[in-house]
Amino acid sequence: MSREALIVFCTCPEGDAHRIASALVNERLAACVNRLPAAESVYRWRGRVETATETLLIIKTTTDRYDELERRLRALHPYEVPEILAIPVVHGSPPYRQWLEDATRA
Repeated sequence: MSREALIVFCTCPEGDAHRIASALVNERLAACVNRLPAAESVYRWRGRVETATETLLIIKTTTDRYDELERRLRALHPYEVPEILAIPVVHGSPPYRQWLEDATRA
């Protein structure tokens, strides 16, 4: 396996979650996207503490697809500054990691 696996976290409004997740998988930028609804986010924005109910997207991709995934996620996302955080996968099941590579191969 030559490409490294990444887990990308992104929160978004529930109404946008399915559209974003489907686009990323259909475009082979992600192998899979889990949608975890009803996450309560508390954050500072423009000098105020805000609270919002959001959907957490857990996006499985590879390092060589990340830049394109980030560009596409920014284009699809309704927020001015979307949360896009990538975490490297240190260990994982070899068959799953192979599937992830195959599913994101352009």
